[in-house]
Amino acid sequence: MRVLQRDELAREPLPGRVLQRAVGKNSASASQKMTVSFCRYSKESGPMEPHHHAEETVYIIDAKDGWIRKGPSKDNLDETVPVQAGTILHFDELEWHIFEYGEGGFIDAACIYGQVDNIRPEDIIGKKG
Repeated sequence: MRVLQRDELAREPLPGRVLQRAVGKNSASASQKMTVSFCRYSKESGPMEPHHHAEETVYIIDAKDGWIRKGPSKDNLDETVPVQAGTILHFDELEWHIFEYGEGGFIDAACIYGQVDNIRPEDIIGKKG
């Protein structure tokens, strides 16, 4: 068993969020079968681009004036879902979505995938999808 403390995980600034890799490829605890990471979406990270990727479950740890927009395409994210601590979101594979927040707001989340490849927007740049 590997025991990890979130506050000891490296923080990796990415477009629209700060990522902490807990379990998976290139993570604090290596796995070839699953990925668990933490993400913080806030003004400090800048805005996020709409994206899609592997099937994903997101557990909202904390949020202030945060929401998810989702929809059928990058340019048509017509459904807004407000989030708060304890919200669980299950995104289908290739479902378009974006994490957003109001002035002074943020979203802090745990992200879980049943795979280690093609799980982040940066992983699929240039690939058809």
